[in-house]
Amino acid sequence: MKVTEHLDKANQTLISFEILPPLKGQGVQSIFDAIDPLMEFNPPFIDVTYHREEFVYKNKSGGLLEKQIVRKRPGTVGICAAIMNKYQVDAVPHIICGGFSREETENALIDLDFLGIDNVLLLRGDPIKSEGIFIPEKNGHVYAIDLLKQVTNMNNGVFLDEELPSTVKTNFCIGVAGYPEKHFEAPNFKMDLNHLKNKVESGAEYIVTQMFFDNSKYFEFVKRCREIGIEVPIIPGLKPITSLKQITSIPRTFHVDLPDDLVDNLSACKTNEDAKQAGIEWAIHQSKELINANVPCLHFYTMSRSGPVKKIVENLF
Repeated sequence: MKVTEHLDKANQTLISFEILPPLKGQGVQSIFDAIDPLMEFNPPFIDVTYHREEFVYKNKSGGLLEKQIVRKRPGTVGICAAIMNKYQVDAVPHIICGGFSREETENALIDLDFLGIDNVLLLRGDPIKSEGIFIPEKNGHVYAIDLLKQVTNMNNGVFLDEELPSTVKTNFCIGVAGYPEKHFEAPNFKMDLNHLKNKVESGAEYIVTQMFFDNSKYFEFVKRCREIGIEVPIIPGLKPITSLKQITSIPRTFHVDLPDDLVDNLSACKTNEDAKQAGIEWAIHQSKELINANVPCLHFYTMSRSGPVKKIVENLF
């Protein structure tokens, strides 16, 4: 079932989760161990992230270094199939621009279609860590909207090879990302929202937000989206803070602000366990306020660690 169909059918706020593929060499059981404790909350869908390649340098004889390309967290498509088979829950793979040509993207989407996976979340993706700025793959997509147009083309039966004698339309429900505090590369909020509107007009059917810790920013984001004609569901994305170092690492990595009260609470903590409890309590407060505002779904970024999210959701209903 499509994400939008789940949202249309619901008579209360839904709960969904996002997980990471395990590091290469680990088994799928690590994914099941992360999901099992959360299944009591009946998530209608589970997102699985996609991670692009990285450059590593390995020592060779003579003191030389050899540059190698590795993908540390492969398996997104297979994990989605495993989740759907084991839990009978819809899986939403993330599809990214970085590291993939248009043909590789098309083939991956064909695989998803054959597996009966009819939801995708489309993202540009991050730059390679050692490069700093996003550089597209040769014959790949520069922007998420270009990737989106490829998927909508396939939904209309249009493939890269225009001379195919016959084609079958795919039927993907397309989600995209939204940024309540503006994408850090956008020159201003207005242009960022215009880019988002272009994605919706090009076929995006729902929006999942970047994590935020101040609900007023989500509410203002939704208000501004509606004012310019974006009417699709906007799902808030939430992540509990779980350690003291995240006071600085989360704003630096995800380009979000932490409210004064949250920072004060975390700064008073002496241990990581204290910080985790403060982060859980903050997320519970956030979640309750969002539920009271009748948001369609709460989407939790679990980082494949279910404990804190389980404690949050247990306190919501």
